[in-house]
Formats: sequence, C-alpha cells, structure tokens
Amino acid sequence: QTGGATIPAQQPENIIVRTTLQPLAAVLGGTHSLHTNSMDEALSLPTEKAVQIALRTQQVIGFESGAGDVIDPLGGSWYIESMTDRLEAEARDYLKTIEDLGGAPAALEQGFQQREIQEASYRYQREIEDKDRIIVGVNDFTVSGEEPPELLRVDPSIGRRQVERLQALRAQRDNAAADAAIASLEEGARGADNLVPLIVAAVEARATLGEISHALRRAWGEYREIVVV
Repeated sequence: QTGGATIPAQQPENIIVRTTLQPLAAVLGGTHSLHTNSMDEALSLPTEKAVQIALRTQQVIGFESGAGDVIDPLGGSWYIESMTDRLEAEARDYLKTIEDLGGAPAALEQGFQQREIQEASYRYQREIEDKDRIIVGVNDFTVSGEEPPELLRVDPSIGRRQVERLQALRAQRDNAAADAAIASLEEGARGADNLVPLIVAAVEARATLGEISHALRRAWGEYREIVVV
C-alpha cells in the first residue's frame, strides 16, 4: 500500500503523482500485491472519481509501463542492493534491541514502540517545519486561496437502513443459539482454545461482529496505550 503519511490535505492532486512513483517502486521491487491510496483520503472517504484514478494508476503501471514484464527490471542495481542490505541490517538491529528488552510484549509495556513512533514523527514534522524536507504544496510551492476539492457526502439514510437491517437480523435469528455461541466463544477466549472454530460457529449462528468483539473484550479486557513522555 502506498504511504498514508504522504497524503497531505493540501493540493490533493499532487498525490496522484506520489501514488504513481510509490507503486512503480513497489513493482520494480517485485511486489506481489499492491494498493494505491486515493488522492482525497486525508479529507474524507474517497470519491468514486478518486478511487478510479487510483485504480487506473495501477493499470497504467501494470499494462503500459512494462515494469512487470521481467523478473528483475532493475537488473541487480548496486545502489538498490546496497539500500536493501542497509535496510536489512537496521531491521536486525531493531529486532536485537527488542529481544534485549525481553521481546515485543515486554518492549510494549516499557513504551519502546510508542516512543520510537513518537520520536520519528517528531523528527519528520520538524524536518518539514524547518524545510529540511520539502513537501510540495505543503511547505513549499504553495498556492494561496486554494479551492477545496469536491468531497464525498455520505447519505445519512445509509446509517438508518443499516440499523434497521441489524434489528431485523436480531428479530429473525435464533437468539438462544446466538447467545450460546457467543458464550462459548467468551469461555474459549478465557482459556487456550483455538478460537477460529468458535468464531465460525458464532457467525453461523448469526452473531454480529460487534457481539463477537464484545465477547473477546469481556474475556481479555481492552488494551490501553501507555502514555510515553
């Protein structure tokens, strides 16, 4: 998937270019799956036009560029291989740090992951504000009085219709069977059972996603992120 952090609200048309370069790089790197973000996702759910442009971007790269016609279009470029080696080494260093902290859960309890994300976000934002990192249309090459794009407007009746469908489902299903399946799932979650068959049974009993999620929350509690200063 193309980078969500590269979808600013300003000059959204520029995102079309960004979500051309990024998936092209992914194809050159041999990706097996690809999703291109729409240009207006920083502002709202994407419009049909924005989604179509994102899809056409993939299709142009896939069917017109020829980038995917050979196994290794970059031909083992020394520059690319050196960046890959550096990325691998840095990733191994991160894994070693996490192992030294006692593993991922222990590192999470110590706030390691949160601190790393916060510090990286802070550095990135400072680079933008100090113009050490140029983001076209955000901190340079800006336009005054920019007209906002047309955004998707969700019909409020959709929510009402969904509530009606949910009420009808609960009225028509075997609620005793649904309650029993949810209770079995909660009991299994409190132990060491394989939850997949229990979740499948709950779905077959017409339990809703919310009911299944609530059962797991009752069994496991709800994660509260540690505040790291």
